[in-house]
Amino acid sequence: MAREVTHEARGPTKLDESDMGDDGMIYVCACGLSDTKPLCDGSHNATTDEADGVVYKYDGDDSDGERREIDAIEYKSE
Repeated sequence: MAREVTHEARGPTKLDESDMGDDGMIYVCACGLSDTKPLCDGSHNATTDEADGVVYKYDGDDSDGERREIDAIEYKSE
């Protein structure tokens, strides 16, 4: 599975001790749906039933948004 997510950041985010959870670990979002990027907020739980080989788009890049299958991600040429 894959998902199209729009990112607006233009640079890195520095992580430090204040970003650690109660377990002393820092969890970085890999699904692209977290509201606390670059940190994970558990939004990836919405992706557990995504099928392999399918590309998805979540409305508003929100795990609560409607999920739909898309044929492909198309990039605009400039």
